[in-house]
Amino acid sequence: MSARPIVVKTDGLLEVEPGDVDVFAGQEVDFRERTCLTEDELVDACADASGLLVLREPITARVLDALPACRVVSRFGIGLDTIDVDAATRRGVQVTNVPAANITEVAAHAVAMIMALTRRLPGYHDEVLAGGWNFRSPHGEIRRPGEQTVGLLGFGRIGRRVTAALTAVGFHVQVHDPGKPDDEVVAAGARPAGADEVVETSDVLSLHLPLTPRTRGILDAAALARTRPGVVVVNVSRGGLVDEEALADAVRRGHVAGAGLDTFAQEPLPADSPLRGLPNVLLSPHAAHYSADSYQETRRTAFADVARVLRGEPPRHPVNRV
Repeated sequence: MSARPIVVKTDGLLEVEPGDVDVFAGQEVDFRERTCLTEDELVDACADASGLLVLREPITARVLDALPACRVVSRFGIGLDTIDVDAATRRGVQVTNVPAANITEVAAHAVAMIMALTRRLPGYHDEVLAGGWNFRSPHGEIRRPGEQTVGLLGFGRIGRRVTAALTAVGFHVQVHDPGKPDDEVVAAGARPAGADEVVETSDVLSLHLPLTPRTRGILDAAALARTRPGVVVVNVSRGGLVDEEALADAVRRGHVAGAGLDTFAQEPLPADSPLRGLPNVLLSPHAAHYSADSYQETRRTAFADVARVLRGEPPRHPVNRV
C-alpha cells in the first residue's frame, strides 16, 4: 500500500491532461485512473483511496464504508444524484462539485434545440435531402416567436440565460420555480406562473430541474396529456425527469410536435429506445455541457478541490459540511 495519499479518477470518459494533474505538484500524491461503474468495482479499485474524482459512478453508503481512508469525493459537474451526500457527511467525507463550468454551454444547447424545433429545421433538412423544396413545413405550422410562450420548469443560472436568449428573439417566457421569488423572475424578463399553468399553456416546455425523488418522472403520461397540442419538449437536465415511453407515444400520436433531449434514463441510449427514429426529435449524447473550454474548466476545478482538501484547506466548491 502506498504511503502517499492516493487519488483515483473512477470514470473512463474524461481524458486527463498533464495540466490537470499538475495541481498535485509538491503533495506527493499517487494518482490513478480506473474505470469503475459499479459498487463492486469501486470497492476493489479504491479501497485505499484518499480522494475520488467521479462522474457517473455510484458513490453509495456501501462504497464509502469500504473506503476508510477517503477524505474527499469531487464530481466532474454539478449533479449529485449518484452520490449519497448524507452518507458522506456522516463519515466525514467532503463532497465537492463544479457548479458553474458549463452554464453557458447548457443554456446554448437548450436554446439551439428550441429554435431548431420551433422552426421545424429537422423536417426542412429531411425534405431538402429527399428532393423537396417547400417553405411550408410538412411537420407542423411555424409561428413567429412573439406568438409563442416557452415555459421553464426550474429557474437557476441556466434558466436565466435561456430566458435572456429567448426574450431577445421575441418569445414570451413563463417560469415555475418555488425556490425563486417572483421579483427575480420578473427582473429576468419572464413571468412567474404555477406549475400547472406552465405545463398546460406553454408552446414549448423546457426542463431545468435537478433529479430528486420529487422531480423524478415529473413529465409522465398524465402531465403530457395536459400539455397543449403541438407542444415542443426540451430536456437538457436529467433523463429521469421524463417518462420516455410516454413521450415517444405522444410524439407518434402528434400531440407533441417535437422533442429535444440530451439526457436519458439509460445512457448510452439503448438501441431499442422508443425515442429512436421519430420525426422532429433531436437527440444528443449528454453533450449539452461540452465545449473545449468547459471541459477543461470542469476537470481543473474538480482536481483543484481534491488537492485543497488533501492539503487540509477548505474546498472552493463544497457541497456538504464536514
